[in-house]
Amino acid sequence: MKIGVISADSASESRVALTPEAVKKLRKLGFEVIIQSGAGQAAYYADELYQAAGADIANSSAEVVTQSQIITTVNDLPATVTEHLTAGQVVIGMLDPYRNSQLDTYAAKGATAFAMELLPRTLSRAQNMDVLSSQANLAGYKAVLLAANEYSRPFPMFMTSAGTVKPAKVVILGVGVAGLQAIATAKRLGAVVEASDLRPTAREQVESLGGKWLDVPMSAEEAETAKSTGGYAWTPSEQYVKDQAAVVDKALSNADIVITTAQIPGRNAPRLVHGATLAKMKAGSVLIDMAAGTGGNVEGSVPDETITTANGVRIVGAANIPSQLAAQSSDLYANNLVNFITTLIAPAATDDASVNTLALNLDMNDEIQGALAVTHDNQVRLAKR
Repeated sequence: MKIGVISADSASESRVALTPEAVKKLRKLGFEVIIQSGAGQAAYYADELYQAAGADIANSSAEVVTQSQIITTVNDLPATVTEHLTAGQVVIGMLDPYRNSQLDTYAAKGATAFAMELLPRTLSRAQNMDVLSSQANLAGYKAVLLAANEYSRPFPMFMTSAGTVKPAKVVILGVGVAGLQAIATAKRLGAVVEASDLRPTAREQVESLGGKWLDVPMSAEEAETAKSTGGYAWTPSEQYVKDQAAVVDKALSNADIVITTAQIPGRNAPRLVHGATLAKMKAGSVLIDMAAGTGGNVEGSVPDETITTANGVRIVGAANIPSQLAAQSSDLYANNLVNFITTLIAPAATDDASVNTLALNLDMNDEIQGALAVTHDNQVRLAKR
């Protein structure tokens, strides 16, 4: 069975779906691997490294598709590649399923497409396949470094003969995987860190990393409801939302650095920072909008651009931060894919016990495969939002 690797079809994407180390793992499992020439170049994985790992090199994406039973990609396949798919092939990647306009085409071609973003993250056996966590962890780290590069002052406190340099005040909005890593990194750089999240239960995680929780008063009844649901299924009251906005507005007015991380799969990112708040912020302060590619948490942010407001606030539209750490993010992503691919195979029946032959074992009743499959059996399986 042959696995193919397609080159990214975007100037802003430097990651590759499989690394040479991942190729070695797949070869040990009994797979053959074919990779499009130059697919790993932007992540510093040259064709020669893939060949040394046992992969074949193809001159085009069409050549990869026509030879592969399983096709791996970082993002959705280009339309020019999708047209070469045939019945029974499998496509695996971060397919952005709720925005993907090609699902009908995948279904019509008879391909089974797995969107890795849909992984049930509560399943313990799925943790080593969690692409969102592996990429967000790196993104949270890099976001702080981007902020440090844009900010015109240092992060830590300095004591000098010329005077004392005050530490930077950093506010993190959204305390998921990326937010927690951003808190940890900013603290390591010596900043004073505050954080907020719609889930009150995130307070303990923030404080465990040395951050200060932006506390919002809430009724005892509401606090108990939020605690009993773990925060995720909790719907805050209108008053709580208003009170949180006021607390965040005050914190941002005094902040030097703001990093926003809130994204909702399949929907536009929630607006966390509005123009009225931006107008109160200090000249020279920096906002890193990690959700710029999905609508933006910050009013006025533009994907892959840095703009400066009239009052001197810099807004960085960080649309694809993991791509800026392409070597490491590709390595983690490839490990996620290898772990998932192992769930799709079973030994094939053969008369020769010495021959290691693999067969696809697609099972839509499996809790992982069934959750990730967006097309199968000529049908689009994705539930609409």
